[in-house]
Amino acid sequence: MNDVFCGIDFGTSNSTVGVSDARHARLLPLEGDRVTLPSALFFSFADDGVQFGRSAIDAYVEGEEGRLMRSLKSILGSSLMHEKTRIRARFMTFADILGEFIGHLRRQLEAQAGGTADRAVFGRPVRFVDENDEADMAAQAMLEQIARSQGFRHVDFQFEPIAAALDYEQSTAGEELVLIADIGGGTSDFSIVRVSPERARKTDRQDDILANGGVHIGGTDFDRLLSIAEVMPHLGMGSSTSDGKRLLPNRHFNDLATWHRINALYTREVMNELRQIRYEAARRDLVDRLIQIVEERRGHSLALAVERTKIELTNAEEAEILLAHFIGGMNVTVTRDAFNDVVREALQRVTGAVSGLLATAGVGAGAIDTIFFTGGSSSIPALQKNIAALLPNARIVDGDRLGSVGTGLALDARRKFA
Repeated sequence: MNDVFCGIDFGTSNSTVGVSDARHARLLPLEGDRVTLPSALFFSFADDGVQFGRSAIDAYVEGEEGRLMRSLKSILGSSLMHEKTRIRARFMTFADILGEFIGHLRRQLEAQAGGTADRAVFGRPVRFVDENDEADMAAQAMLEQIARSQGFRHVDFQFEPIAAALDYEQSTAGEELVLIADIGGGTSDFSIVRVSPERARKTDRQDDILANGGVHIGGTDFDRLLSIAEVMPHLGMGSSTSDGKRLLPNRHFNDLATWHRINALYTREVMNELRQIRYEAARRDLVDRLIQIVEERRGHSLALAVERTKIELTNAEEAEILLAHFIGGMNVTVTRDAFNDVVREALQRVTGAVSGLLATAGVGAGAIDTIFFTGGSSSIPALQKNIAALLPNARIVDGDRLGSVGTGLALDARRKFA
């Protein structure tokens, strides 16, 4: 193990673990032969066990009694980090739950690489928290504390788009000025970097990094926006009270549409609030649907159905949200144009971050040779189109959407720990 260097890409939606030796970098299989692991945990109430990744999601979808946790990276830097949540008979902080997942990654690393692993470079978004430097640094400090609590004695960090640049650089034949666009589940991160085979041999790359930037917008935000626009109105969102004087409160609908807030609905207090909302509602039949989903604890299944539709719209002009599976009646058909309208403002913020990055780097749009797209949400057609329109001379390269960052982090670990 002394000559193996580890990089960990703990993502909002998916995670990878990369290792490198003196010559090569590769991703380790984390679930069967798959190198990606969905960032999900399922706490089983049947045996008090914990499942991870696809098996966690499968256990939840198949109706096993327990609690699913997903998209927990979004909590880093938020006030929820130190709150406790009930897992059957015990209370755990969200930091403890994140520790369970990071610990699982370390165990998989040691099992696959053979030996003790206590050194790792972790990826981090350019911004955990927008426009709040103190909260942003607190998020990194918390992730480092969690990593150390799980046995990583030597922990370093690298911006995720810089890691992706290191991976891309392995395939370059000459010098290029590259925009790295890493669009993940929770953030959109960008770097402008000079790469070349000669530069790849340098130990210090600071002079090659012209600018880093990003916004806290990613795939889970697109899921939330799609759910609020196309699903929540069928559950009563936007409808009025029986006297017609006001709309029903939005809080519970927003929670149901937000991955890391769904479990907050499964309390006696919330159920009492929902019954009061139903009593006051003009469309009690719609609120009954909301109550049914919450009572049956099917919020994550609904979110998965919305996410699946978003993914299908990458290659199809229209797709269905299988809402009938939850409330009966008809499914909801969503066109790609309708999805683009729903996420338009979010995409404008993403492209605005690219424009700001060019200004920070002091380079014109025409100077960018290549756009390297990575991250699970980078395949959204409108997003690629909007970014490409800003950079008219750049060729587009699609990287390993879920693996480039992990591979690059392993290369960075070799540089830092060798």
